[in-house]
Amino acid sequence: MTKKYRKAIFIVTYERTKKDIGYLILKRKLHWRGWEFPKGAIKFFETKRLAVERELFEETGLIPLKIKKFDYSGRYDYNKMFPNRSRIQGQSFSLYAAETKKVKVRLNGVEHSNYKWAGFEKALKMLKWPNQKKSLEIVDKWLKEKSQKA
Repeated sequence: MTKKYRKAIFIVTYERTKKDIGYLILKRKLHWRGWEFPKGAIKFFETKRLAVERELFEETGLIPLKIKKFDYSGRYDYNKMFPNRSRIQGQSFSLYAAETKKVKVRLNGVEHSNYKWAGFEKALKMLKWPNQKKSLEIVDKWLKEKSQKA
């Protein structure tokens, strides 16, 4: 049987202050427990960029000021089968970053139970999955290089 992977996007969401960068992480409650950043499936009629905008708004109520695509992607298998994803073995993802303003996050309540804005080190420790940790490292490195050039 051929494995099927749901196409998805990872969205490392950040806000800048004069002093530092804060990353938005969400406490997952649907399918598994732990911390992650916004992510989700790409609908068949969407571009990846539109999926970033939609998923970020659906999960947090935030609208991105800027979106950046990164040359990092991958896939992973689910550790169990989900009733609403029959015949889907896992997810393939592409990495994006979204800059937002640090405003009140409105969780939809279905997938996540809490959120935090955290600095890089704290966010890295809180994230559960290695591919999300690597995604955060890639975006943080890019943001730091970008701020040194400014």
